Amino acid sequence: MQNGFIKIASAIPAVKVANCQYNIEQIESMVKSADKEGVEIIVFPELSVTGYSCQDLFRQRLLLEEAEHAVGDLLEKTCNLDIITIIGIPVVAGDLLLNCAAVIQKGEILGIVPKTYLPNYCEFYEKRWFASSQDLKSTDIHYAGKEITVDSNPKIFRTADGVCFGIEICEDVWAPVPPSNKLALAGAELIFNLSASDELIGKHAYLETLIRQQSARTITGYIYSSCGFGESTQDVVYGGNAFICENGQMLEKAERFSLNPQTIVTQIDVEKLRNERRANSTYMSAQKDCAADYIDTIPVKKRDFKLERTYNPLPFIPTTEDMNSSCGEIFSIQMMGLAKRLVHTNCKTVVVGISGGLDSTLALLVCVKTFDKLSLPRKGIVGVTMPGFGTTDRTHDNAVALMESLGVSQMEINISSSVMQHFIDIQHDANVHDVTYENSQARERTQILMDLSNKLGGLVIGTGDLSELALGWATYNGDHMSMYG
Repeated sequence: MQNGFIKIASAIPAVKVANCQYNIEQIESMVKSADKEGVEIIVFPELSVTGYSCQDLFRQRLLLEEAEHAVGDLLEKTCNLDIITIIGIPVVAGDLLLNCAAVIQKGEILGIVPKTYLPNYCEFYEKRWFASSQDLKSTDIHYAGKEITVDSNPKIFRTADGVCFGIEICEDVWAPVPPSNKLALAGAELIFNLSASDELIGKHAYLETLIRQQSARTITGYIYSSCGFGESTQDVVYGGNAFICENGQMLEKAERFSLNPQTIVTQIDVEKLRNERRANSTYMSAQKDCAADYIDTIPVKKRDFKLERTYNPLPFIPTTEDMNSSCGEIFSIQMMGLAKRLVHTNCKTVVVGISGGLDSTLALLVCVKTFDKLSLPRKGIVGVTMPGFGTTDRTHDNAVALMESLGVSQMEINISSSVMQHFIDIQHDANVHDVTYENSQARERTQILMDLSNKLGGLVIGTGDLSELALGWATYNGDHMSMYG
């Protein structure tokens, strides 16, 4: 991680069922390419070394030995690489055969994570071959030339830069309480999911929503890789899915139904995730009694950092396709807020300063919609134009035309003489167009609106917006004040 970002990849390799040597060569090639790109962690699909659809071949000792031998080859051929690789392998632990994820780096197996929830319904029957981690007692095994302890304890892997990640496998995320819930609460900032999810009508949309929601619920970067072309199509089809999400936002996803290998790569903003967690009191209070075994990865040399993610320079403006629905939602929120205030105060009159600009136009439209919703006469909306030194005919005429078209009450009060008298009172030269010159007009308009609302028994509706507040673009004790808005 550098500058708070970590570069992540999710890969869908070409696969030949039960051809472990071929599969590991494909994985090796993709790992080396990702390492050259500066990827720090890459994940592959469930049982990616053997292929997921081996079925009863998983009972054959030869397949299990070939898988172990292939992993040994991968360790040897990637021993000089910094990248952390997560692959899917079958592992024998005592009398149990486990569906596992192996985390490898620099020729070492850092840890093995067995699958917890095994699907055994509809088109899935994993319990025919595999045991759950819930059935596992701590077991020391010799695998690919390495001595490893395999157990059911939650595991979090920690990079030298302090980025913490956990792993779950396919069905785990579909469970009522996924392992990633506890892993995140125990400190995991990234969750990797090795999967083999088949294609059904409507399932893809559900899956994508599930991954986004889990990423948002756990406030994590969620990296998902599911197998694709090359798996057996005897019973089902595997379309190949890869997602990278960040706190509910989809950053990257692979092309479905591709006949070619794919790797999606992006940078995850870990610092942003940490800030989101600190700001979420519900998340912080839920962290009690969640623990995991921490495994440190191997330190690596720093690389040159280049920000590759793009950010919207206008993050609060909806995209074109969402514009109508988003603006309609904003409008309705404003209407509901004003409606509650009017009902609560038993007020049937509002006063709005109308300049002919966008802000006051929006405020007036919200008032009109609110009055219509409450079945109040629009004449209870008093629009006030207050021309001054800088008022143009265009803005003035726009304001008048707007009020006439909406059928609201109209008033016009010219503030020029009042402001000139004020300049005389405070001994300010009217030819000096400084901050006093500008603010005096804004404050005079606010005073008029406030006094009118008192006279009419109404509320002054503010016309400012969040952008103005953020920039300080308002006159203190002037247009920054209202009775509601």
